[in-house]
Amino acid sequence: MLFPTHLAAAGLLSRLIGRSPLWLVVGAAVPDVVDKPLGTVGVTALFHSVGHSALLAVVMVPIALSGRRGLAVAIGWASHLALDAGHVVVNGRPADALFLCWPVVEPPDPLAIPPGSFFWYYLGTPSFYLELFIWGTLIVLVVRGWQNDRLSAK
Repeated sequence: MLFPTHLAAAGLLSRLIGRSPLWLVVGAAVPDVVDKPLGTVGVTALFHSVGHSALLAVVMVPIALSGRRGLAVAIGWASHLALDAGHVVVNGRPADALFLCWPVVEPPDPLAIPPGSFFWYYLGTPSFYLELFIWGTLIVLVVRGWQNDRLSAK
């Protein structure tokens, strides 16, 4: 999924579960904020590595147990991983979901497209339409909230 969609999905999720949107969005940003620079400069061969590894749960569980904000960060992080794993499965590359086990297991033939090029590859794939649905839902909720605010102000 594209980075902005992870943030939008975290915002939507915060409404569903009643957690802070700020901290869910922070958590949802963590995997890409960590991994994209590492992959871009060649520290790792993949753009889904350290931050996208489910093994990072050993760090996220104590964060989640630290309080409401920590729990929101951990949920945001987990939502990012779930969306990325779902994305590769929906797009017909289920073996690529092995990024969740990095560095113990690596996907057999990862896509390994830099983030900028990935955008053009991604247009029209099945999960791209899922992203459109997420954005459509977010737009509807924002418009409804704006309309409700206008009606209650009268």
